[in-house]
Amino acid sequence: MPFLSDTLARVKPSATIAVTNKARELKALGRDVIGLGAGEPDFDTPDNIKAAAKRAIDAGRTKYTAVDGIPELKAAICEKFRRENGLRYTPEQVTVGTGGKQVLYNALMATCNPGDEVIIPAPYWVSYPDMVLLAGGTPVTIECGIDTDFKLTPEKLEAAITPKTKWFIFNSPSNPTGAGYTRDELTALTEVLMRHPQVWVMSDDMYEHLVFDDFQFCTPAEVEPRLYDRTLTCNGVSKAYAMTGWRIGYGAGPAHLIRAMGTIQSQSTSNPCSVAQYAALEALSGPQDFLAGNRAIFQRRRDLVVSMLNQAKGIRCPRPEGAFYVYPDISACIGKTSAGGARIDSDEDFATALLEETGVAVVFGAAFGVSPNFRVSYATSDAALEEACTRIQAFCAGLR
Repeated sequence: MPFLSDTLARVKPSATIAVTNKARELKALGRDVIGLGAGEPDFDTPDNIKAAAKRAIDAGRTKYTAVDGIPELKAAICEKFRRENGLRYTPEQVTVGTGGKQVLYNALMATCNPGDEVIIPAPYWVSYPDMVLLAGGTPVTIECGIDTDFKLTPEKLEAAITPKTKWFIFNSPSNPTGAGYTRDELTALTEVLMRHPQVWVMSDDMYEHLVFDDFQFCTPAEVEPRLYDRTLTCNGVSKAYAMTGWRIGYGAGPAHLIRAMGTIQSQSTSNPCSVAQYAALEALSGPQDFLAGNRAIFQRRRDLVVSMLNQAKGIRCPRPEGAFYVYPDISACIGKTSAGGARIDSDEDFATALLEETGVAVVFGAAFGVSPNFRVSYATSDAALEEACTRIQAFCAGLR
């Protein structure tokens, strides 16, 4: 009798974490490695947020809290949604989890039965399909290629919906592509959803504050208020506030769903870290002026990376609206051989050879559901990005 469960066979480890770990291992061995795999801002957590955490420690706020968040933080989340998204929630409609991932996972665990389908546009964040599988549901991926800027069309969404569809997972700006949906584009998708009242919407808004140029962020329940009663709007402090390690995410939706998610959390992790919750309270209710400065830095890095990658032979790199990723197409590199003798038959081959021959770590596109591509996270210094892109250009020039 096997010791490990059948559930484990349904999922695979995170490719982004694997790439980051591989880069760390090579660095530890003395290799000159530039890691572009991690989806993590290189900025430090702002001082006022760190100070709030220290005050919480000094005040002895280190005990268990309510399972799904302290009242003060829930109130601040309600105010954030009102202020920034025009969405009105009560604290009973809010949940706080150990990172945004737990909020999504709790919702799927609380709602999915065998046979339930969850629509996921691809490219997708690597965890979406595996979380659906862990919850017993069936992921239904819709490939959205470079010709539509990696965005889902209303026609493709309509064609994917069946009587078994329970959730539609929506992520804008997107990980891994950075693609952001305009209000008109999102309105066209919500019009489809309004024709299918059995479909709930899980909106992952984690990159809300990382948008560039004149792009205006919007979220489904804001664009179509009639979806409010079947939408879970998810967010967190990880990306915008440079708080990845603090592990605080949150979501808001119908109270009966939030209660069910709380039941799942009560028997898994229980409450998120108490100190991190007080830090998140300061993040959401304290000064927000630094966000614009960080945005400007990320926009400059985006422009640098897009420009340099488009100068690499065989690479086509769209210019995304937000987040801190690009998702270049490498169709013209497939079937070639690298200067080091590696045969490039897939984007995984490309990423492996790139790391071994140049020391640049990227995540191959198959991990996100659309190939042949790779993801670059430009959440690192301009100097590192320039050097990495120079190496990528040289690697591509050497393909024969």
